[in-house]
Amino acid sequence: MGETIKLKSADGFEFSAYVTGPANATKGIVVIQEIFGVNHHIRDMADRFGAQGYAVIAPAVYDRVQPGFEVGYTPDDIAKGRDVRMKLNDTQLMQDVEAAANHLSGKKLGIVGYCFGGTVAWWGATRTAKFAAASSWYGGGVAGTKDERPNCPVQMHFGELDASIPMTDVDAVRAAQPKVEVYVYKGAQHGFGCNERGSFSKPDYDLAQQRTLEFFAKHLG
Repeated sequence: MGETIKLKSADGFEFSAYVTGPANATKGIVVIQEIFGVNHHIRDMADRFGAQGYAVIAPAVYDRVQPGFEVGYTPDDIAKGRDVRMKLNDTQLMQDVEAAANHLSGKKLGIVGYCFGGTVAWWGATRTAKFAAASSWYGGGVAGTKDERPNCPVQMHFGELDASIPMTDVDAVRAAQPKVEVYVYKGAQHGFGCNERGSFSKPDYDLAQQRTLEFFAKHLG
Protein backbone atom coordinates (compact mmCIF):
# COMPACT_ATOMS: atom_id res chain seq x y z
CA MET A 1 0.00 0.00 0.00
CA GLY A 2 2.70 2.46 0.98
CA GLU A 3 6.23 3.32 -0.06
CA THR A 4 9.59 3.95 1.55
CA ILE A 5 11.04 7.45 1.37
CA LYS A 6 14.10 9.26 2.70
CA LEU A 7 13.93 11.88 5.45
CA LYS A 8 16.55 14.29 6.78
CA SER A 9 16.84 14.98 10.50
CA ALA A 10 17.75 18.33 12.07
CA ASP A 11 21.43 17.32 12.26
CA GLY A 12 21.50 16.35 8.58
CA PHE A 13 21.24 12.58 9.11
CA GLU A 14 19.30 10.80 6.36
CA PHE A 15 17.09 7.85 7.21
CA SER A 16 14.19 5.96 5.71
CA ALA A 17 10.50 5.99 6.56
CA TYR A 18 7.43 4.11 5.40
CA VAL A 19 4.57 6.35 4.27
CA THR A 20 1.00 5.37 3.50
CA GLY A 21 -2.53 6.76 3.54
CA PRO A 22 -4.01 9.66 1.56
CA ALA A 23 -1.43 12.41 1.07
CA ASN A 24 -4.16 15.07 1.05
CA ALA A 25 -5.45 14.08 4.49
CA THR A 26 -5.90 16.90 7.00
CA LYS A 27 -4.73 14.73 9.89
CA GLY A 28 -1.74 12.45 10.26
CA ILE A 29 -0.20 9.80 12.47
CA VAL A 30 3.43 8.98 13.21
CA VAL A 31 3.78 5.24 13.93
CA ILE A 32 6.78 4.19 16.05
CA GLN A 33 8.21 0.72 15.69
CA GLU A 34 8.92 -1.98 18.24
CA ILE A 35 12.54 -3.07 18.77
CA PHE A 36 12.16 -5.16 15.61
CA GLY A 37 12.38 -2.30 13.11
CA VAL A 38 9.84 -1.06 10.57
CA ASN A 39 8.96 -4.66 9.80
CA HIS A 40 5.89 -6.25 8.24
CA HIS A 41 3.80 -5.76 11.38
CA ILE A 42 4.60 -2.04 11.70
CA ARG A 43 3.93 -1.43 8.00
CA ASP A 44 0.63 -3.29 8.41
CA MET A 45 -0.34 -1.13 11.39
CA ALA A 46 0.56 1.99 9.39
CA ASP A 47 -1.61 0.77 6.52
CA ARG A 48 -4.51 0.22 8.91
CA PHE A 49 -4.37 3.83 10.08
CA GLY A 50 -3.98 4.92 6.46
CA ALA A 51 -7.18 3.06 5.61
CA GLN A 52 -8.94 5.17 8.25
CA GLY A 53 -8.09 8.32 6.29
CA TYR A 54 -4.87 9.40 8.00
CA ALA A 55 -1.62 10.34 6.30
CA VAL A 56 0.82 8.00 8.04
CA ILE A 57 4.58 7.82 8.43
CA ALA A 58 6.66 5.18 10.24
CA PRO A 59 10.25 6.42 10.63
CA ALA A 60 13.04 3.83 10.70
CA VAL A 61 14.51 5.14 13.95
CA TYR A 62 17.06 2.30 14.08
CA ASP A 63 18.77 3.55 10.90
CA ARG A 64 21.32 5.51 12.93
CA VAL A 65 22.66 2.25 14.34
CA GLN A 66 21.86 -0.29 11.61
CA PRO A 67 20.18 0.95 8.42
CA GLY A 68 17.43 -1.31 7.13
CA PHE A 69 17.18 -3.27 10.39
CA GLU A 70 14.13 -5.53 10.27
CA VAL A 71 13.62 -8.81 12.13
CA GLY A 72 10.86 -11.09 13.36
CA TYR A 73 10.01 -12.33 16.85
CA THR A 74 12.31 -15.25 17.68
CA PRO A 75 14.45 -15.12 20.84
CA ASP A 76 17.45 -14.36 18.61
CA ASP A 77 15.53 -11.51 16.95
CA ILE A 78 14.62 -10.10 20.37
CA ALA A 79 18.29 -10.13 21.38
CA LYS A 80 19.27 -8.35 18.16
CA GLY A 81 16.56 -5.73 18.61
CA ARG A 82 17.55 -5.04 22.20
CA ASP A 83 21.19 -4.70 21.18
CA VAL A 84 20.37 -2.01 18.62
CA ARG A 85 18.12 -0.23 21.12
CA MET A 86 20.98 0.00 23.63
CA LYS A 87 23.15 1.78 21.02
CA LEU A 88 20.55 4.45 20.20
CA ASN A 89 21.05 8.04 21.33
CA ASP A 90 17.67 9.19 22.64
CA THR A 91 18.22 12.84 21.69
CA GLN A 92 18.91 11.85 18.07
CA LEU A 93 16.00 9.43 18.22
CA MET A 94 13.62 12.26 19.07
CA GLN A 95 15.12 14.43 16.32
CA ASP A 96 14.18 11.68 13.88
CA VAL A 97 10.66 11.49 15.33
CA GLU A 98 10.33 15.24 14.85
CA ALA A 99 11.62 14.93 11.27
CA ALA A 100 8.84 12.41 10.61
CA ALA A 101 6.31 14.81 12.10
CA ASN A 102 7.69 17.63 9.95
CA HIS A 103 7.11 15.51 6.84
CA LEU A 104 3.40 15.74 7.70
CA SER A 105 3.54 19.45 8.53
CA GLY A 106 0.27 21.33 8.19
CA LYS A 107 -1.74 18.37 9.47
CA LYS A 108 -3.01 17.81 12.99
CA LEU A 109 -0.87 14.96 14.25
CA GLY A 110 -1.08 11.99 16.54
CA ILE A 111 1.67 9.56 17.51
CA VAL A 112 1.25 5.87 18.29
CA GLY A 113 3.93 3.36 19.26
CA TYR A 114 4.30 -0.23 20.34
CA CYS A 115 6.72 -1.81 22.84
CA PHE A 116 9.87 0.36 22.57
CA GLY A 117 7.73 2.63 20.39
CA GLY A 118 5.18 2.90 23.18
CA THR A 119 7.82 4.65 25.24
CA VAL A 120 8.76 6.86 22.29
CA ALA A 121 5.10 7.80 21.80
CA TRP A 122 5.07 8.98 25.43
CA TRP A 123 8.20 11.00 24.77
CA GLY A 124 6.52 12.40 21.65
CA ALA A 125 3.98 13.89 24.05
CA THR A 126 6.50 15.07 26.66
CA ARG A 127 9.65 15.93 24.70
CA THR A 128 8.14 17.59 21.63
CA ALA A 129 5.24 19.92 20.88
CA LYS A 130 4.47 18.29 17.53
CA PHE A 131 1.49 16.16 18.52
CA ALA A 132 -2.14 16.76 19.48
CA ALA A 133 -2.56 13.24 20.89
CA ALA A 134 -0.37 10.24 21.80
CA SER A 135 -1.30 6.56 22.14
CA SER A 136 1.25 4.32 23.86
CA TRP A 137 0.98 0.52 23.66
CA TYR A 138 2.92 -1.47 26.31
CA GLY A 139 5.80 0.99 26.56
CA GLY A 140 8.36 -0.52 28.91
CA GLY A 141 10.21 2.73 29.50
CA VAL A 142 7.17 4.81 30.42
CA ALA A 143 7.40 4.13 34.15
CA GLY A 144 11.00 5.30 34.25
CA THR A 145 10.01 8.65 32.74
CA LYS A 146 6.55 8.88 34.29
CA ASP A 147 7.16 12.32 35.82
CA GLU A 148 7.69 14.07 32.49
CA ARG A 149 4.98 16.57 31.60
CA PRO A 150 2.89 15.79 28.51
CA ASN A 151 2.05 18.56 26.07
CA CYS A 152 -1.02 16.78 24.69
CA PRO A 153 -3.63 14.20 25.75
CA VAL A 154 -2.17 10.70 26.22
CA GLN A 155 -3.70 7.24 26.21
CA MET A 156 -1.86 4.08 27.35
CA HIS A 157 -2.50 0.36 26.91
CA PHE A 158 -0.93 -2.38 29.07
CA GLY A 159 -1.34 -6.13 29.34
CA GLU A 160 -2.13 -7.41 32.83
CA LEU A 161 0.31 -10.33 32.46
CA ASP A 162 3.11 -8.42 30.70
CA ALA A 163 6.29 -10.07 31.99
CA SER A 164 8.37 -6.94 31.34
CA ILE A 165 5.93 -4.31 32.70
CA PRO A 166 4.69 -5.21 36.20
CA MET A 167 1.41 -3.80 37.42
CA THR A 168 3.35 -1.86 40.05
CA ASP A 169 4.83 0.14 37.15
CA VAL A 170 1.38 0.77 35.70
CA ASP A 171 0.10 1.88 39.11
CA ALA A 172 3.06 4.26 39.41
CA VAL A 173 2.27 5.76 36.00
CA ARG A 174 -1.37 6.20 37.00
CA ALA A 175 -0.37 7.94 40.23
CA ALA A 176 2.09 10.26 38.48
CA GLN A 177 -0.23 11.04 35.54
CA PRO A 178 -3.85 11.13 36.73
CA LYS A 179 -5.00 12.85 33.52
CA VAL A 180 -3.62 10.10 31.26
CA GLU A 181 -6.07 7.44 30.09
CA VAL A 182 -4.58 4.12 31.24
CA TYR A 183 -6.15 0.84 30.16
CA VAL A 184 -5.16 -2.61 31.42
CA TYR A 185 -6.22 -5.68 29.44
CA LYS A 186 -7.01 -8.59 31.74
CA GLY A 187 -4.95 -11.69 30.95
CA ALA A 188 -3.09 -9.98 28.09
CA GLN A 189 0.67 -10.31 27.68
CA HIS A 190 3.36 -8.07 26.20
CA GLY A 191 2.82 -7.56 22.47
CA PHE A 192 -0.86 -8.50 22.61
CA GLY A 193 -1.51 -6.15 19.69
CA CYS A 194 0.84 -7.91 17.24
CA ASN A 195 -0.76 -10.67 15.21
CA GLU A 196 2.67 -12.09 14.36
CA ARG A 197 3.54 -12.86 17.99
CA GLY A 198 2.48 -15.79 20.15
CA SER A 199 1.13 -13.31 22.70
CA PHE A 200 -1.40 -11.85 20.22
CA SER A 201 -4.89 -11.47 21.66
CA LYS A 202 -7.41 -10.45 19.02
CA PRO A 203 -10.16 -9.31 21.43
CA ASP A 204 -7.68 -7.13 23.33
CA TYR A 205 -6.13 -5.78 20.13
CA ASP A 206 -9.59 -4.97 18.74
CA LEU A 207 -10.57 -3.08 21.89
CA ALA A 208 -7.26 -1.21 22.18
CA GLN A 209 -7.37 -0.29 18.50
CA GLN A 210 -10.96 0.91 18.80
CA ARG A 211 -10.00 3.05 21.77
CA THR A 212 -6.98 4.42 19.90
CA LEU A 213 -9.04 5.33 16.84
CA GLU A 214 -11.73 7.00 18.96
CA PHE A 215 -9.03 8.89 20.88
CA PHE A 216 -7.45 10.19 17.68
CA ALA A 217 -10.85 11.05 16.20
CA LYS A 218 -11.62 13.08 19.32
CA HIS A 219 -8.35 14.99 19.46
CA LEU A 220 -7.37 15.24 15.78
CA GLY A 221 -10.85 15.91 14.41
